[in-house]
Amino acid sequence: MNLKIKMSNVLFLDIETVPQKESWTEVSEITQELFAKKTAYQRKEDITAKEFYERAGIWAEFGKIICISVAYFTSNKEERNLRVTSFSGDDEKQILIDFKKLLDTHFNKTYHVLCAHNGKEFDFPYIARRMIIHQIELPSKLNLFGKKPWEVPHIDTMELWKFGDYKHYSSLQLLTTILGISSPKDDIDGSEVAKVYYKEKNLGRIVKYCEKDTIAVAQLLMRFNNEKLVEEHEIINV
Repeated sequence: MNLKIKMSNVLFLDIETVPQKESWTEVSEITQELFAKKTAYQRKEDITAKEFYERAGIWAEFGKIICISVAYFTSNKEERNLRVTSFSGDDEKQILIDFKKLLDTHFNKTYHVLCAHNGKEFDFPYIARRMIIHQIELPSKLNLFGKKPWEVPHIDTMELWKFGDYKHYSSLQLLTTILGISSPKDDIDGSEVAKVYYKEKNLGRIVKYCEKDTIAVAQLLMRFNNEKLVEEHEIINV
């Protein structure tokens, strides 16, 4: 591919989400009813809404963000670095405020774009919806109202891999494997995040996993554009 984009203008990101409550019994009755209706099309007849609640984190209406990891390239004549940082914790509103501040301060130009794997269907709308819920004004990069498709400042690596085949789905792990990129799934995967957060209370482990995914997205875009992959010594946590 020839993406015709300067990599230093791209903010790579990934989010980790969990159900808003640890257990079904903590969920209000009205929310239980609404969750049952929302998930009816996905649940098999023998699976109750209560049993399905462990997956509530995938919906912005019933889940919450516990980590947003970002990465961006910096370079000079001598070296190139991929800087990685995360906003995480139990206070979702503060996570979103801090992320918005990053966008408003450092990634607010027309040439700046956001990049995630399956970001157009998950990460970008999820963040925007949770911001609306917390009454946080949307940053320009997430406020898509009135924008034409080619004006949307988002890159989705899964969409790029589709090459117009809209029924095609490829996971981040699959693409990194076939393209010779180090897999980010060497510890946990998305289905285990809620357990690690609520049961193990190991947020640090989740942050590390989220950052690996973010780095993998950056590597994927570099690979798509036939550019040299980032080496371990070029990755800097800030």
